[in-house]
This record gives sequence, C-alpha cells and structure tokens, in this order.
Amino acid sequence: MLHNYLKGAVFDLDSLIELTQADINDIKIANHENIFQRNFKKQELIKSFENKKNLIDQEIIRLKNKFPDKSLGELMDEQSSELLGEMKKNLQDLKELNASYARIVFAVSEFYSSLIQKIIPHEICDYKGNRTPESSFLKIQA
Repeated sequence: MLHNYLKGAVFDLDSLIELTQADINDIKIANHENIFQRNFKKQELIKSFENKKNLIDQEIIRLKNKFPDKSLGELMDEQSSELLGEMKKNLQDLKELNASYARIVFAVSEFYSSLIQKIIPHEICDYKGNRTPESSFLKIQA
C-alpha cells in the first residue's frame, strides 16, 4: 500500500508543478482567466496530496509499530525510498516554483495598484494634516 500512496503523492505533485508552470506562463501574457480556471483543479490536487501524505504517515507508523526494533531505512524497500526521495524533490521544486510565481503575482499587483492610484485621485495627508490630491488625471465629484 505504501508504494501506491507514494506514487499517488508524486503524481499529484507533478500535476501541481505543471499547473503552476502554466500559471506562470499565463500571467506573463496577462491570460488571467486561465489562471482562475485552474485554481479549482489545484485545490483538489492539494487536498488529494495531503490525504495521500496522511496515509503515507499512517503506513510508516504502522510499519514502525509492527517492527519497533528496526530503523526506518530498514523498514522501507528500495522502491519506497526512491519514491520518497522523488516526493521530497518534487516538494522542493514546487516550493521554488511557487516562490517565483508569488514574486510575479506581487509585481503584477503592485503595477495595477500604482496604475489605479495614478488614474483615480486620492488624497495624501502630510504631517500637518494638509490634504493634497496626488493625481490630476481624473477628478471625482461627489
């Protein structure tokens, strides 16, 4: 069973990596609709991975309880060790990819925020309480 859980977890992580890479490619060309459409699938994959990881943990604990005198390395066969290593590598890759994606998302967010601040005037208060509009692009009358 451990092999099946590990294979499933590795597959989920591979899928998340592919979807995140697609998100990075789409945000670079401002194709935001595709990003929003993938969010549900990514959430499902995250839940699936978390479930499989819990099952992996339970299986390892079960093996450890069954053979308390053996180390974890002795309990796992070569294929399980390889799959666990692949899962660890995929998690690291996904972490780095998500960090890169987050930097891009932050830059896009800052761009839109600064654009809105230039288009729609807002007042700035100085230390003396004086208010001055920052933008002369657009005037709002209320």
